[in-house]
Amino acid sequence: MTGDGEWPTEIRLSRDRRTLHVAFESGAAYALPAEYLRVESPSAEVQGHAPSERKWLGGKREVQILAVAPVGNYAVKLTFDDMHDTGLYAWDYLRRLGEEQAVRFARYEEELAGRGLSRDPPARR
Repeated sequence: MTGDGEWPTEIRLSRDRRTLHVAFESGAAYALPAEYLRVESPSAEVQGHAPSERKWLGGKREVQILAVAPVGNYAVKLTFDDMHDTGLYAWDYLRRLGEEQAVRFARYEEELAGRGLSRDPPARR
């Protein structure tokens, strides 16, 4: 459940595996890009154990979600095509990601630029 007791009514992966659609009982619905979900993973690998340990990941523009697996009745586990599969996306976290998507994504882009990183994957030779 989310902090306000709300359950998701739909969690659906798009056919191209680049967007997770999540809808809640209140009618709130979000289309969460795979790149956004990957770089905002709740895993310690991304978030660290303190804010100062946060990792800013470049090169994830083309990432896809390979699998969405339920975890009990409170979260889903996402597996991405870069093989990242740690971190549980609880209902309240998915809701927060939807509500804060514009702000969080803008911060992500600013952080990448400040570190000289790109959203694009490295060019293949």
